[in-house]
Amino acid sequence: MVSPAGTEQGEDNVPFADFVSDVLAVFFFALWFWLLITVAGDLFRRRDVSGGGKILWVLLLILLPYIGIFAYLLTQSGSMAERSEARGRAARDELRRIVGFSAADEIEKLDNLKAKGAISEQEHAKLRARLTS
Repeated sequence: MVSPAGTEQGEDNVPFADFVSDVLAVFFFALWFWLLITVAGDLFRRRDVSGGGKILWVLLLILLPYIGIFAYLLTQSGSMAERSEARGRAARDELRRIVGFSAADEIEKLDNLKAKGAISEQEHAKLRARLTS
């Protein structure tokens, strides 16, 4: 059968605007879910928040999810970055300890590269400073 619009019935004629709105809805849901996981991960790794404080944050995240996430990000975002950086540094140092990384070995490799002309003096100084920090 043909409908009055001239198309067969049963076809999925979804306007482009509906498609775009659906894609945006999925994108914003995925973004919100990622923020929820990030906030929950940061909250549960913290040692400066008591158990009661964590319970209150979790209740806020469950009962008022958008407000809870935005409130946490607004009030804790600076320290979130610092904690994330500290965890990254600790993981890097632990990996270096396990693998057997030695700054002296790396400096020797840099000196060899400089002697061969593979890196410039500026690159050598920059990489050496990074190793000794």
